[in-house]
Amino acid sequence: MKPPKAWADLPFFREDWPAIRDRLESLDNWLPGPALVFAALEATPPERVRAVILGQDPYPTPGHANGLAFSVAPDVGLPRSLKNIFTELRDDIGAVPATGDLSGWAHQGVLLLNTSLSVPPGDAGRHASWGWDRLARDAVAEAQKHGPLAFLLWGSHAQKAVKGLPRPQDLVIATAHPSPLSARRGFFGSKPFSRINDWLREQGREPVDWAA
Repeated sequence: MKPPKAWADLPFFREDWPAIRDRLESLDNWLPGPALVFAALEATPPERVRAVILGQDPYPTPGHANGLAFSVAPDVGLPRSLKNIFTELRDDIGAVPATGDLSGWAHQGVLLLNTSLSVPPGDAGRHASWGWDRLARDAVAEAQKHGPLAFLLWGSHAQKAVKGLPRPQDLVIATAHPSPLSARRGFFGSKPFSRINDWLREQGREPVDWAA
């Protein structure tokens, strides 16, 4: 479980990761597991980050989480929040990815980072107090060194996680979470995907292919 080389200098990896790593190594089973725990950072190095989408923790059902926020393994049906994301995406731009695997977004510079990168099977939120949240803030601050970012902050958890970090040159789209409990309170109809692409085009940058 070595930190991805491109992110290895973050303060989190010097100061917080050793204790979290020791706790994980003491467990018999946790998700998404050692091979996928840093998948989001490995897929999107800091100099390529254009947009940030923050989740809470990995899906607690074995076989679902693939290390990217809101994403699932290609052969897994869409969880309810991701189904709502795809509904909004289709309404917004008219197309969606073929599966719930969002690695196509990650490889285009969309950092899909959970604020906690581990979870016991069937026990959502159990590792949220372990200190993982500092990694999200450190990662965002590092990515900001390379240019303006679009923040897609769904729900109060994501909004609080990066409070104070967005700058005037960044785009911030903050709405309700796409979960079935809150999606109709401002997530549906927010058109976040086209808004990010319009913002990128205004800067002369390539838009994201959200259907990839």
